[in-house]
Amino acid sequence: MNIRQIKAETVTQTVKQLFLDCNYFIGKDIMTALEKARENEKSKVGKSVLTQIIENDKLAAKEEVPLCQDTGMAILFVEYGDKVVIEDGSFEDAVNEGVRQAYKDGYLRKSVVNDPVFDRLNTKDNTPAIIHTRIVKGDKIKITAGGKGFGSENMSAIKMLTPSYGIEGVKKFILDTVRTAGPNPCPPIVVGIGIGGTFERSAQLAKKATFRAIDTHNEDERYAKLEDELLESINKMGFGPAGLGGTTTAIGVNIETSPTHIAGMPVAVNICCHAARHASAEI
Repeated sequence: MNIRQIKAETVTQTVKQLFLDCNYFIGKDIMTALEKARENEKSKVGKSVLTQIIENDKLAAKEEVPLCQDTGMAILFVEYGDKVVIEDGSFEDAVNEGVRQAYKDGYLRKSVVNDPVFDRLNTKDNTPAIIHTRIVKGDKIKITAGGKGFGSENMSAIKMLTPSYGIEGVKKFILDTVRTAGPNPCPPIVVGIGIGGTFERSAQLAKKATFRAIDTHNEDERYAKLEDELLESINKMGFGPAGLGGTTTAIGVNIETSPTHIAGMPVAVNICCHAARHASAEI
């Protein structure tokens, strides 16, 4: 077996660049969707808001400054090749060092506190990161990184449905979650949905769904059709850009699924604002 060694510093510098890039440069899929939404938006105020969002994203890229003041909590999805070993350090430490350098050197807002309830002291470098790792075949590491803001994160929800709820119960929970969120998550939003697995797996799938390009569909045509149906229903709610009314409440709905237990049908909804930041690299 040929084992490939990757220096910890290589991981650190890759992660650092990913978090700088995702905070400065909005994805092409999001920009295209925003421009299309502006063309089709029925509300004059909505058009104006979308124009401001587009101009903001272009200015952020030009000046290489954060496109949103909430530069998010660091989330990474990692596909780690089974023929890779990290040299001169550990993978997790290297990732956190990359996050630390990005948020310090890039003057990105540090938003992580050390304890969720009592101390709540800022860690001052936006670590630790949330790292989801999957071991795959090969001698490479693929990293998809994103900064998740909490204005939208706080509007997310999960429900342990049972199979008797059926597809209509799934749709109702998703739409009720978005309706309850209303203007709070800074629309237009991207809605990530995870269905199946266990309690924690469905939430992870929902997060992963927000990282998927919104100009793609679920490979299963049934779920692809559901994505389109939910997007149409959400936009009929009328919250509109910035919650000021209009026909563009969401610009994307992505669904990811997983096998589950015969007695369960977990559904998680992870809402992301229009600053849907993520970037990928392969080492």
